[in-house]
Amino acid sequence: MDQSKTPVLDALADYHAYGQTPFTPPGHKQGRGADPRVRAVLGDAVFHSDVLATSGLDDRTSSRGIIEEAQALMAEAVGAEHAFFSTCGSSLSVKSAMLSVAGPHEKLVVGRDAHKSVVSGLILSGIRPVWVDPQWDAARHLAHPPSPEAFDEALAEHPDARGALVTTPTPYGTCSDLAAIAEVCHRRGVPLIVDEAWGAHLPFHPDLPTWAMDAGADVCVTSVHKMGSGLEQSSVFHLQGDLVAPEVLRGREDLLGTTSPSVLVYAALDGWRRQMVEHGKALYDDALALAGRVRERISRIDGMHVHDRADFCGPGRASDLDPLQVIIDISAWEVTGYRAADWLRRHHRINLHVSDHRRISAQLSHADDERTTGTLLTALSDLAAHAPRLRTGRPVFVPAPSALRLEQAVLPRDAFFGRAEQVPWDRAAGRVAAEMLTPYPPGIPAALPGERLNEDVLRYLRTGVEAGMVVPDAVDTEVTSVRVLREDR
Repeated sequence: MDQSKTPVLDALADYHAYGQTPFTPPGHKQGRGADPRVRAVLGDAVFHSDVLATSGLDDRTSSRGIIEEAQALMAEAVGAEHAFFSTCGSSLSVKSAMLSVAGPHEKLVVGRDAHKSVVSGLILSGIRPVWVDPQWDAARHLAHPPSPEAFDEALAEHPDARGALVTTPTPYGTCSDLAAIAEVCHRRGVPLIVDEAWGAHLPFHPDLPTWAMDAGADVCVTSVHKMGSGLEQSSVFHLQGDLVAPEVLRGREDLLGTTSPSVLVYAALDGWRRQMVEHGKALYDDALALAGRVRERISRIDGMHVHDRADFCGPGRASDLDPLQVIIDISAWEVTGYRAADWLRRHHRINLHVSDHRRISAQLSHADDERTTGTLLTALSDLAAHAPRLRTGRPVFVPAPSALRLEQAVLPRDAFFGRAEQVPWDRAAGRVAAEMLTPYPPGIPAALPGERLNEDVLRYLRTGVEAGMVVPDAVDTEVTSVRVLREDR
């Protein structure tokens, strides 16, 4: 195919050139009805290009096949057999992938470090999870993706499982041995789904971690807005092999997706694919070189340790690392990442990616340059000078791995929709959670609906919130109380 083509962008240009007059949604009619105060902030171009995909970008019957051609170009660009665009983010895409593999009360082997969107998929579908534990770094209090051996053991113990799902890269940039996990799955004739939300850029440079399709995954979900040039909510899920039928995957997406997809999101996806095919290698040559320089300069700042492959990769740890995720351990200062991140935003207008009880992180991409990273380095140097003032003397209690791993006592769906009550956090131990309790970012639940809470996890969440942790999906975001299943007598 001609990868210089951009079907969506070209059709949008034609729409403007032909001066079409819409008597369809959206009701702002290309901005003419929008409040001038809104247009002053968003710009006229946003409204001008916010048109319908059918009876707008294409005709009533979609006879030009504009979206289909753009998806075929994307599939070819990354070496997949099929690609599907989603304007509802990878949170929807991963649910579509799960529903294409397993149904209500069927088993799916899932890494317990999954994003909350995966848990939402379990709740909506009624799929029965078979959890696989991550690999825990006790010294650094950090979870790496589960090992291939752990997936092998889970599938051997549950031969009726319909497939497996792994998250890689993690928000910390650590990666699974996907080729080995795919081999484990395929030996048993079941598909592997990869939540690769943080890996949309991986197909476009040989020095980045192996991307899921190259490793043999069956379905791969990417968030192009995270590491690519897509708009927020832009996601693509890719398919190869014969273990998942494309019409099934398309049908599951249609079940969950919007009937009013954003042409703005489609157009940005289309343009990003062309950008990567034509310039991706050179852009990531520069980005990786810049990341190397930034990492080296941060490591010179007193009290900052930049995690690298030596820290994160090896036996019992991750298989690979994306160097564009710059993870900085500041535990030497006895300052939480939450406090450091808040201070940087307040004093330097710097917004960091993940912050936790002992780390902060900066996500770099092909869009960064010496100016943006110079701003970051200046801010981090100033943070080091002010670190003693940020100590609170109230550390976050981080339990041992065995205490963090809760018993799945009830199916996530049954617990979420069951009869529930709110109880004080210090009386919730032993009770079954009826909600997700998710430190965000990165969005990996500490407790799921259906898991039996214990004192250690509750104390972790309470001390975390007191230190600045955000738990946005809890009914009580301060976690002074917790939603649990009622125990009717």
